[in-house]
Amino acid sequence: MSEPIDALTELVGTGDVVVLSGAGLSTESGIPDYRGPSGVARRHTPMTYQTFTGDPDARRRYWARSHLGWRTIARAAPNAGHRAVADLERAGVVTGIVTQNVDGLHQAGGARSVVELHGNLDRVVCLGCGAAGPREELDGRLRAANPEFAGRALAVNPDGDVELGDDDVARFRTVDCAGCAGGMLKPDVVFFGETVPPGRVRDCFELVERARLLLVLGSSLTVMSGRRFVIRADRLGIPVAIVNQGPTRSDGCATLTVDAPLGTVLPELVRRVGATACLPGR
Repeated sequence: MSEPIDALTELVGTGDVVVLSGAGLSTESGIPDYRGPSGVARRHTPMTYQTFTGDPDARRRYWARSHLGWRTIARAAPNAGHRAVADLERAGVVTGIVTQNVDGLHQAGGARSVVELHGNLDRVVCLGCGAAGPREELDGRLRAANPEFAGRALAVNPDGDVELGDDDVARFRTVDCAGCAGGMLKPDVVFFGETVPPGRVRDCFELVERARLLLVLGSSLTVMSGRRFVIRADRLGIPVAIVNQGPTRSDGCATLTVDAPLGTVLPELVRRVGATACLPGR
């Protein structure tokens, strides 16, 4: 293990690093990923934007499952990997973070320059009037509307969705926007079939294009939403380093790949980078 971390330290230590993180960074916080060794296999099709907005039954099913799953996400605490990324940012080594995660754990771990590519489960938006609000407030309204709801989550996914029995779903009551008549509420996250806001994508590309190194953490890079930034870096000749448990779709264009738990690798990386003369601010 020492040799790959030595190589990673050399790549990261000179700074101007942009991080691209995925669900694998949050597994040690108790949030499983989809494809890694600690992942869970979905037994149902992920919610699409078109189904969510067009099918009231599907929308009720989503909110019933997410009502339970969000609590797991909300209780999760940042792990050593999140804190290590924040340490590298504070040291001036990491200049920006693009995360595919919707759990807010980068910020909870102390990071500041975070672009949430797919949004955040802690926020809710009305598709009618555009008003946004905290998920905690919606949680209180859903609890009030479902005082006897005691569904039991069978499995939790990284997006806060859970496996839930049909009987539990059938008796769940949804609520609309409190600010406009009948406004449809949606978590402020990007569903399948929905487009990431163009301005957000542009910001991410600009971060990557200014970087000296793109550091991928905990992503299999299966989905183009995140992999496009690796492709852009590769085309521009910007080195790419990947730390992930298991192979990724972009291993072939990476300068370095490290197959190991992030909670082990990243704190050690912080220790080693902090000991080098090239660390900015030290």
